[in-house]
Amino acid sequence: MRHLLTVAAGLVVLAASACSAPTPPRSAAGPSATPTGPATLPAPTGPHPVGTTALYLKDTSRPDPWNRDADARELKVTLWYPAKQRDGRRAPYMTPKESELFLKGKRIAGVPDDTLSKTRTNAIKDAEATGRGLPLVVLSPGFTHPMSTLTSLAEDLASRGYVVAGIDHTYESHATTLPAGRVAECLACDSDTDPGFGTGVVAGRAADVSFVLDQLPSTWHGSDRIDRSRIAMAGQSIGGASAMATMVKDSRVRAGIDMDGTAYARIPKNGFTRPFMFLGSPQHVPGGRDTSWDRDWKLLTGWKRWLVLTGAEHQSFTDAPLMAAALGIKPASGVLPAARAIELTRTYVAAFLDQHLKSQRQPFLDKPSSRYPEVRFCPASCGQS
Repeated sequence: MRHLLTVAAGLVVLAASACSAPTPPRSAAGPSATPTGPATLPAPTGPHPVGTTALYLKDTSRPDPWNRDADARELKVTLWYPAKQRDGRRAPYMTPKESELFLKGKRIAGVPDDTLSKTRTNAIKDAEATGRGLPLVVLSPGFTHPMSTLTSLAEDLASRGYVVAGIDHTYESHATTLPAGRVAECLACDSDTDPGFGTGVVAGRAADVSFVLDQLPSTWHGSDRIDRSRIAMAGQSIGGASAMATMVKDSRVRAGIDMDGTAYARIPKNGFTRPFMFLGSPQHVPGGRDTSWDRDWKLLTGWKRWLVLTGAEHQSFTDAPLMAAALGIKPASGVLPAARAIELTRTYVAAFLDQHLKSQRQPFLDKPSSRYPEVRFCPASCGQS
């Protein structure tokens, strides 16, 4: 059954599922305003300059699950990492064609097709990497969304001393650019109401992640800077659900974060001991509209946290709210402001990773903090809202 959609920051917010569907026309999505011009991603908060580069991988051991004409699974992987130089050409956020297809897929009109391609990023394209023994974080985006929609989080983690591998799961977003300028559109979008769809997607993404981990040492010249004993995964929406699905199948991933994604993977009945954090919107309070976290919480037997952000919407954990002004759309009343949503997401994701990949204890992960009053600790101090 297709779930109802609500709106936050000018892009669709999915109320109860890890999968998302096309955004309604802007006239139906909320009040409009005059577009302000290109969006600018907030500066990373860590001490390191950030570099980025793209890899294109082909898994010939399996056919593509969505394209019946493809006998191999092609993936685009974007890497962010600590860089030697601060100056250089900033990496593009999207190509003009990706922006066009994304806006079309989300049914956002009234702005130039290339609007999102003009977004200002912070990472230097193809900069030389620096550092040794760096932890690795895999990121997976929401359904229909390209990896670029998690760029502000990825840049921040890289500035803090992580290598980030963001995976574009081909044919699951409105646009993925592949070698020779080929653009893969969303073939999976026609199947998102099929029975078992979510379970199948997270299983496929888990296979994508394992393949990327296998290939990274031989495909990126900076891979010797990675400490492969310290790997974590985080994702938004169905990308977050895929973090647990990956951890169940691949023991190399030591810790995981699900950002507002309905959980589909089945955790072993005898429990799951690796660290895991749920970070979500009020739909995920205990007994709320999405009860999958209630189910899985009982099976998490290691370090675990269940955090809910007051005022957050489904896309609050992505770059989407930052794009509202550029798209000429006013944020909905009562929604967590874009800058604060990004700050909270970056802060709590980095704290979790610092604690579990760098052994740096983060006391504010243990109890509510006056600095971050929007963050509620569930299930004890987090009632239904």
